[in-house]
Amino acid sequence: MTLTPDLAAGFARTTLSHLGREYPYKLDLVLTGPGDVTSPAAIHPIFHGSYDWHSCVHGWWQILRIARLFPDLAEAGGIRSRADAMLVPEKVAGECARLDRIDSRGFERPYGWAWLLSLHAEAVRHRAPWADALEPLAQRFAALFREHLPKLTYPIRTGTHFNTSFALTLAHEWAARYDPALATLITDRAREWFSGDRNCQGWEPGGDEFLSPALSEALLMSRIIDGAEFAAWFDRFLPDAAGGTPATLFTPAHVSDRTDGKIAHLDGLNLSRAWAWRGIATALGEGHPVHAPALATANAHIRASLPHIADDYMGSHWLASFALLALNDASEIAAA
Repeated sequence: MTLTPDLAAGFARTTLSHLGREYPYKLDLVLTGPGDVTSPAAIHPIFHGSYDWHSCVHGWWQILRIARLFPDLAEAGGIRSRADAMLVPEKVAGECARLDRIDSRGFERPYGWAWLLSLHAEAVRHRAPWADALEPLAQRFAALFREHLPKLTYPIRTGTHFNTSFALTLAHEWAARYDPALATLITDRAREWFSGDRNCQGWEPGGDEFLSPALSEALLMSRIIDGAEFAAWFDRFLPDAAGGTPATLFTPAHVSDRTDGKIAHLDGLNLSRAWAWRGIATALGEGHPVHAPALATANAHIRASLPHIADDYMGSHWLASFALLALNDASEIAAA
């Protein structure tokens, strides 16, 4: 399954419809006084749509990538015009000011941090001033990673926004190009946390997870160690994967109620698993016995959730970004 112009245009239309939709909005905010009670747009001059801050950030990543991959789409001109109006220094300064508050040290950690770095990396690839405008905000999040990772004694393995591996996969892609010291730190920490993992049981999914703890870890390891070393690590981590075991990692999640924001996370799990399985298959290579089942599993997961990304706002405000991850060629994602 691949990303087609028609699919990309549909993703773009869905996301453009909510990037500036201020309400409903879920704030991540510590109130220090009555003056803090104001509108989302006053608090976040750019990222005040799409229900929450991080969804707005990766919504921007998604539409910029679509505009670059498919510049002739009818939607591409609108994307560029909106970016010209929103991704500007004065609005970025407002986002930085909110982040600089002492009560914001844990704001969007680490999921939103990583997606902002991905957005900046995508913006760099356009002939536009957007990346220069976003640079101060990207540097703040990079500094937060450099401060936080040495203090994080234990990785967070849950399948939600706090997952360490997913965030570091995105952050490492950015750091490898723009912050070698951070890239080295991520590599060292990932090795310390995960290199000895064996015989993963795959006890997932949790009822509100949109990430696979097991596959997120494997995908990160595929990015920080070379192919032969990764294949050896993977064979210890999931020794029975060629036979489809543990079955939980090969079976798409069932989504019982897409109007429930937490249960709707499971559509995201299907799509993020597809992205992870495709990346893992690429790293293992065609000669590995898991390569073919990994790709087949990825396609099954995509088929389970791709038809539903716009069913309800609880999913439509974010799922198109994960569908883009799942469908975009793995080499294109890695080059972000």
